[in-house]
Amino acid sequence: MSTRDSVEALNWHYDTEVDDQTLEIRGRKLFFVIVFFSIILLFTALFVFARRICRHHLPDAALPLRQAPQQPPLPPPQRGLDAATIKRLPIILHQSAAAECCICLGTFVDGEKVKVLPGCDHSFHCECVDTWLANHSNCPLCRASLKLDSSFPRILIQAPPSYKFS
Repeated sequence: MSTRDSVEALNWHYDTEVDDQTLEIRGRKLFFVIVFFSIILLFTALFVFARRICRHHLPDAALPLRQAPQQPPLPPPQRGLDAATIKRLPIILHQSAAAECCICLGTFVDGEKVKVLPGCDHSFHCECVDTWLANHSNCPLCRASLKLDSSFPRILIQAPPSYKFS
């Protein structure tokens, strides 16, 4: 292939007139174009209809886009003890050997007021255990529950009777 052939290959010829016969849509082409657009129109109409039916007939909870009626939020469950119960805990003056509050890790000073938890008899600074018990219902050291359910009877285990044999 010479350079002259390659130059002639690059000379493209454009017609200034558009031939209408290549753009004509007749017979089968016209039928398929009409069927194609009819199918698109049918699916669009079905989609819009289905969306409208679903929006009006499904409950509010089934549609994430629709806002369900707002209900007031539930109060959080109370996890700790109420203030009256915390105030009823016994307070004593610390008088024994060196001990510490396991909440703040501070040592007890002789004559300092400490609260004693019922059941486990663990002692803590008043401020420390009050803050703990406002959020928890158990002992911070041994995790013994301080809530008593009044529906269950309290069972006391008594020592068996002693018999004297003579």
